[in-house]
Amino acid sequence: MGEILVIGANGSVGRHVVSELAQGGHSVRALVRDPARSIEGATSITGDLSDPATIRAALPGVDRVYLMWPGLPGIDPRPIVEAIAEHATRVVYLSTDVADLADDESPSIFHQEIERLIRRSSLSWTFVRAIDFAGNMLGWADQIRQGVVRWPYGQARRSLIDERDIAAVAVRALTEDGHAGAKYLITGPESLSHAELARIIGEEAGINVRFEDLPPEVAREHLTAAWGNAAFVESRLRAWESFTREPERVTDTVDRVLGRPPRSFRTWARDNAASFR
Repeated sequence: MGEILVIGANGSVGRHVVSELAQGGHSVRALVRDPARSIEGATSITGDLSDPATIRAALPGVDRVYLMWPGLPGIDPRPIVEAIAEHATRVVYLSTDVADLADDESPSIFHQEIERLIRRSSLSWTFVRAIDFAGNMLGWADQIRQGVVRWPYGQARRSLIDERDIAAVAVRALTEDGHAGAKYLITGPESLSHAELARIIGEEAGINVRFEDLPPEVAREHLTAAWGNAAFVESRLRAWESFTREPERVTDTVDRVLGRPPRSFRTWARDNAASFR
């Protein structure tokens, strides 16, 4: 077999993909934008999704690719997918749980477009459709330290997944047969409310944390200023409101693919407690 190229190797999932592949004895190329950020266990190659020529240069000798796409505005993914298909035989794409549901106004529409390009190519493919990452809760770090989390829809129940479990599923699809054409919707093992998530982080970090519901109109203003994407904020607020009525779904996909349950949110919080202190 040829080498495995990990695109987005310094990302929150990609770094775990590289680590698992290296531990399994696989030959890994890690695509990084900054050559100073090399990754142990892989041959680092400088490249950027905004420059298809750099991707093409990284592909000779590669037969499998882990691909993530960070939603780059104005960047056409077609040349990237075409370049991958010219060299590789298999791609594992980190997508989103709402790829099938995205409409023309959805911030997730680019995932749908990339999935379509991959399906129409000669590549054998697996789509890892992940629910929101547990690591996104690191955005609460300052509030946790201050002892109060102000966030909208405190009773919205989420099924966040540990990035290490996403990586483990991706590695199975990259290195084993039997995953071609699969659309793996992966979640954490349970749905927990925003208020419960804050409490669990506080308990693991040793901080007494209070949760305060932030009115949606105030949250809309604050999050738009922080994230710079009004459409994305609006989609998140709609989703969180819906999760107060019907919890975010929980699947058994991680268990079926890996033969073990996904890590709990408490495990993630314990392993990352130092980041909140």
